[in-house]
Amino acid sequence: MNENHVYDMIIVGGGPGGYTSALYAARAGFDTIVLEKLSAGGQMSLTWQIDNYPGFENGIDGFSLAEKMQKQAEKFGAKSEYAEVFNMDLTGKLKRVETSSGIYIGKTVVIATGANPRELGLAKEKELIGHGVAYCASCDGMFYKDKIVVVVGGGNSAVSDAVLLSRIAKKVIIVHRRDTLRATKIYHDQLMKTENIEFRWNNTVNELIYGERLTGVRLKDTVTGEENIIECDGLFVSIGRKPTTDFLDNQIKLDNKGYIVAGENTETSIPGVYAVGDVRTKLLRQIVTAVADGAMAVHMAEEYVEK
Repeated sequence: MNENHVYDMIIVGGGPGGYTSALYAARAGFDTIVLEKLSAGGQMSLTWQIDNYPGFENGIDGFSLAEKMQKQAEKFGAKSEYAEVFNMDLTGKLKRVETSSGIYIGKTVVIATGANPRELGLAKEKELIGHGVAYCASCDGMFYKDKIVVVVGGGNSAVSDAVLLSRIAKKVIIVHRRDTLRATKIYHDQLMKTENIEFRWNNTVNELIYGERLTGVRLKDTVTGEENIIECDGLFVSIGRKPTTDFLDNQIKLDNKGYIVAGENTETSIPGVYAVGDVRTKLLRQIVTAVADGAMAVHMAEEYVEK
C-alpha cells in the first residue's frame, strides 16, 4: 500500500450505507476505498431473511444482499480492504486513517460503522439468533405470525416493537425489570388497550430454554427472587443499541447516546466527514435509510471537493 496515495473518499464500514456510498462515489469518478473490519454487510449480513428491501419479491438473505452490494460497487472501481481502524485524524484538509493494514489518506471520509444491539449476555444467545432470538421487530416480526413472543425492555423502542408485534403474533409478553415503563407516556394507553399484550413487571430473563430453536425463557423476579419458565416461540431483545464510535476519540460531535450528530445531509461537525446508516442520529434505522444516506453523503462530498 502506498501511504502517499490520496483517495477521494475513504469509507469506514462495509454495510449497506458504506457500499452505497462506494457505488455512488465510484460512479462519480471518485478514487474510493472501503475499509471493513470483518465482512461486507455489517449487521445486515447476520439476517437470514430480508423481506422489506425493495426489488426482491421473495426476500433475500442478508449475506447475499451484502455480497451483491459489494460487487456492484467494485464493478465501478471501488476498492475493498479488510482492516480494522485504530485511529483517525479528521481535522485537516487531508484525512488520515490508521488501520491494521496501514495508513490511508483521503480528501473525504464516510463513517458507516453502524450500531450493535445490546445483548442480554446469556448463554447461547448468539447461537440462537435467527432461531428464536431477534433484535429487530420490523425485520423479523413476520416470522412469528400467530405465535407467542417475549419482548425485553421498557423504553420507547421496546414498546414500539411490542405494538408492532401485537399485530402479527398471537400473544406478546413484555418483560421489564422495573414496575413501570420508561417509554413516553403516549405509548402507555395504547399498550393497555391492546388485548394480546401482557406484562411481567419486575422480571429479568436469565436463561434461554431451547432445543433446535428457542422454546422458552426463564424469568427471575427482581423483588422476590422467584423464578419461573414461560413458553414462547421468539424473544425480541430491545434494550438499546451501541453505536460504533469509540475509535473517533471525541473528534466528531456525538449525542448523549454516542451517535454521530448528523442530519439528513449526513454532514458531521467536521467538513469533509459524513456519517451514514445506523451510526448517525436519525429516527428510523433500516437498510433503505442507510442506502439513502450513502447516496446523500456522496452528493455532499462532491460539493465539498469542488469548492
